[in-house]
Amino acid sequence: MDDFLFSDEPNDVVEPDSNGVWKVIVVDDEPEVHAVTKLALSDFEFQKKRLEFISAYSGEEARKVIQAHPDAAIVLLDVVMETDDAGLQVAKFIRETAKNNHIRIILRTGQPGQAPERQVIVNYDINDYKSKTELTAQKLFTVVMSSLRSYRDILAIEQSRQGLEKIICASRDIFSSHSLEHFIKGVVQQLTSLLGTVDEAIYATSLVASNDANHNAEQLVVFTGRGEFESCEGKPISEVLTQDQLQACSTALQEKSIVYKDNYLFAYCTSEFNHSSMLFVSGIPDFLTDTQKHLIEIFSQNVQLAYENVQLQAEVEDTQQELVYRLSEALEQRSTETGNHVKRVAHICYALAEGYGLPRRDAELVRMASPLHDVGKVGIPDAILNKPDKLEEQEWQVMQTHAEKGYEILKDSRREIVNAGAIIAKDHHEKWDGSGYPAGKQGESIHIYGRIVALADVYDALRHRRCYKPAWELEQVVAEINSQKGKHFDPKLVDVFNSIIDDLEAILVKYPDKQSS
Repeated sequence: MDDFLFSDEPNDVVEPDSNGVWKVIVVDDEPEVHAVTKLALSDFEFQKKRLEFISAYSGEEARKVIQAHPDAAIVLLDVVMETDDAGLQVAKFIRETAKNNHIRIILRTGQPGQAPERQVIVNYDINDYKSKTELTAQKLFTVVMSSLRSYRDILAIEQSRQGLEKIICASRDIFSSHSLEHFIKGVVQQLTSLLGTVDEAIYATSLVASNDANHNAEQLVVFTGRGEFESCEGKPISEVLTQDQLQACSTALQEKSIVYKDNYLFAYCTSEFNHSSMLFVSGIPDFLTDTQKHLIEIFSQNVQLAYENVQLQAEVEDTQQELVYRLSEALEQRSTETGNHVKRVAHICYALAEGYGLPRRDAELVRMASPLHDVGKVGIPDAILNKPDKLEEQEWQVMQTHAEKGYEILKDSRREIVNAGAIIAKDHHEKWDGSGYPAGKQGESIHIYGRIVALADVYDALRHRRCYKPAWELEQVVAEINSQKGKHFDPKLVDVFNSIIDDLEAILVKYPDKQSS
């Protein structure tokens, strides 16, 4: 029979390595209890991870430690410390104040009669209740092992829930420019939960080079990473993997299969629209059952179907955007304005919308729909549209009709982008002080899309040559736009403009005017 844990003085304890550990918080006002606990569990190991002990000697100190270590797996908690119920109050703090429902609470008491076991279990959310006199080394080992298994399973369930939530959000918000990234992160979380590992490094890679089945692993780049690979996004995998791992990746790529090697796996994925992809998971268990491998195979196949749907939606959206650009550029050429005006305005609008604080979806919509802002000019005679001199009053009245004409062309569509284009066409010449056209709207009665495009359009037009004027210098443009703050432009948008002017100038450089032949 084991000797009782707390019957003798402790010996020196060697602390385990901190790399890959389970955190155990020991709360007791007797220093020898801490030392003996560490001694009894000094050679403990579960899933190749040892224990890291964190000590607290009072209820007050325990609260601070709990807050500082929310990832702790177990707390061995003395009941009687500075008060008769200090430990019970810590248990209550863990669940109700710290909102930590994962950590396993094991109450230990040297005075069992002080807090009857049944009453404690009924009134407090604890996981075990032991008298110190009954805790032999073997029983302590057993209770810690069972608690860690429970903790591991709870984390696996939580990871699964988070992964499902991300996948659901990605499918719901499919138009978001980041939806694919969210989808992949949800996928790798699900795969992690499936394998029973919840804290090891995971990353996904995506092919950007060739659709040739004979290509090698070096052509893959990191799309999104987790754990130690989190900062590797965009890098070729040849820079982040070992030679053995690269060889396994090449095998999976050539055989179009799942390859298990040491403590990691590569799962091959392919998509008509994104060529080939690879999922890499490290830290998997040494032994996977046939059932686990079968589940991984089914999971990978189903993931690929969903992945291709995401890519298909992205392809549809890209096609829509290209059509909008090409039609808008055709209209530009009619007005003898050769260049990338519509592309620049689109990207300027996105930057302004983000700076203004619009949701990402709204920023995307104004970016995609802004090239339609002057579609109504298709109904304006060439003589007026391309007149190099100042327009006569009657000519100006005709020119102003392009806003309403554009709205009439685009309104009542069932497509979100086209509807946003209708709003922009109608409102992008309205002014903050009510002096604009066609309706003389004022302030926030002008749709935010229209306000954004108004500033973007004027900024780009002033910075480039037109048939009726030369390009302005940046200082002149900034001064002009700021002079129109609260008059032509939304004051908050002007502040955003000033704060991101370097980014806006970079857009002009990226999409310069094309030279006419």
